[in-house]
Amino acid sequence: MKRGLFTIIGVTAGAVGAVALAPLALTMAGFTSAGIAASSLAASMMSSAAIANGGGVAAGSLVALLQSAGAAGLSAGLTAAVASVGGAAGAVIGGAADLLSHSRGPPSLENEDDGDEEQEDAEMMNLQEAKELMPK
Repeated sequence: MKRGLFTIIGVTAGAVGAVALAPLALTMAGFTSAGIAASSLAASMMSSAAIANGGGVAAGSLVALLQSAGAAGLSAGLTAAVASVGGAAGAVIGGAADLLSHSRGPPSLENEDDGDEEQEDAEMMNLQEAKELMPK
């Protein structure tokens, strides 16, 4: 398998998956098309934002942006941002899978016996003879 293939697959799957699952995640958090769901994470966030801002949720705040996305869907800019984050996460996972698929196992701690002991001995003797012949 070619190097980098898992990374490419990871980026693609991450970007597409993030864009496809973002509306579901917003709905599960309580940012619905009908408004913020009672007793949800969104309601808790809205309450905290309202307390921090003296009774109202500021325009352009995170709660306002998420509610807008939950009610009307993701804008082009938000879709691009979600795809970028999903693609980056997919690249990390795909890159790790790519590295693992191309790495060798850990080296053996034991000496491997390849059956060429006679040849190794002969090479050692030739090396010793060569050292003796060298001028000092």
